[in-house]
Amino acid sequence: MSQLTPCLSYDLTFVNGSIMDYSCHMENKHLYSKNIVAFDLETSNQYPLQAEVCEMAAVKYFEGKVVDSFQSLVKVSKPMGEKVIGIHGITNEMLIDAPEMSEVVGPFREFIEGCHVVAHHSPFDLSFMAIEFEKAGLSLPEESAFCSSLLSQKIFPNSPNHRLQTLIQYLKIEQGTAHRALDDSKACLEVALNCFNKFSDYDVSQFLEIQGGAFYWKDFSINEICKNPVHKLLVEACNKKEDIQITYAGGSRPGQARTVSPVGIIRHSHKSDSFVAFSGNDEKPKRYYMEKITKATF
Repeated sequence: MSQLTPCLSYDLTFVNGSIMDYSCHMENKHLYSKNIVAFDLETSNQYPLQAEVCEMAAVKYFEGKVVDSFQSLVKVSKPMGEKVIGIHGITNEMLIDAPEMSEVVGPFREFIEGCHVVAHHSPFDLSFMAIEFEKAGLSLPEESAFCSSLLSQKIFPNSPNHRLQTLIQYLKIEQGTAHRALDDSKACLEVALNCFNKFSDYDVSQFLEIQGGAFYWKDFSINEICKNPVHKLLVEACNKKEDIQITYAGGSRPGQARTVSPVGIIRHSHKSDSFVAFSGNDEKPKRYYMEKITKATF
C-alpha cells in the first residue's frame, strides 16, 4: 500500500504525481468536507461471478486534497487469458506473489468506511466488491455512490464520448497508465472533481439526481438475490459453472424450458437484474431479465 503526498492547498490536486491547478474553479462547498474515495478494479474477465478482481486501487479526497491511497494486485484462482491481459497489462506472472482477496478485502473495506465512493461505470465496480464484502462476512457500506461516467455525460455533453481515457484528454487531465487501477482511480477522481466544481452550490443529492439516481451498495448484494429461490439457483449455477435449465417468460420462446451455460449476473440499481448465459450454439452470451425467469432446475 502506498500513500500519495497530500496537496499543498485546497485548490490543488495531485494527478499521477503532478499538480493540477483548480484555482479557476470554485470548490464545491457541500462536498468540500465530505470524504470521497475514487476507486477502480481490474478483473480477470467481464462479469461478476464469472471473473475475479486482479487489481484494486483507490484514492481518498478530503477538504480539497488527496489524503491517502490504496493499491494492491490480487491473486486469482486460475490463469487469465491473453485477451484480458492485453487490456490491462497485468500478467499471470505478476500475480504469483500477490495477496489473495481474503487478505486485502478487509483493509479496503476500512479504507472506504464512511466515504462516498465514485467509480467510472460504478455499477461494475460496486458489483464486484459487494460480492467480495459478502464473501468475507463484511457489511456493505451505507453511503451512496457516484458514477463519474454518468455525471460527465450530463455535465460535459460535448466530449466526443465519455470513456475515461477520452475524458482525460477532453478535460486535460495528465495521462497515466490506462487500465491500471491506481492511475484510473486518480483520473476518475479528477473527472468527478471537474463535475462537482462545475456546480459549486450543488449537494450530494443534486449530483445523484444529475447522474440519474443514487447507487447504493445494497443494490448490488448477491445475498439479497439469493432470497429468491429461483435466483439462488442461478447464482449457484454461476459459482459451479454448471449448466442449468431455465424457463423464461420472454424472448422468442416464452414459457419454454431451455438449457443454458451460465456466465455471470449483472445487478442493476435502476432496472431489472440480468442473468448472462450461453444458449445452444450461440457465439455470444445472452442477457436474460431475472424477473422473467420463472423456474430453474439442474
